[in-house]
Amino acid sequence: MIAKRLLGKRVLITAAGQGIGRASALAMADQGAQVFATDVNEATLATLAEGSAGKIGVIVKSGV
Repeated sequence: MIAKRLLGKRVLITAAGQGIGRASALAMADQGAQVFATDVNEATLATLAEGSAGKIGVIVKSGV
């Protein structure tokens, strides 16, 4: 069982489409955080949305 240490917290993850950003977004969502994920690559964001099983609240294509 994963502890919900981030329950009630909100996080913003940039470059969330792949690599460390993706892993961070999924891990924080699993720990109960409300995740706002951004990336410049729409395709990787789409796979993040599919793989998150609805745990990530907002996914936005954005350049920083």
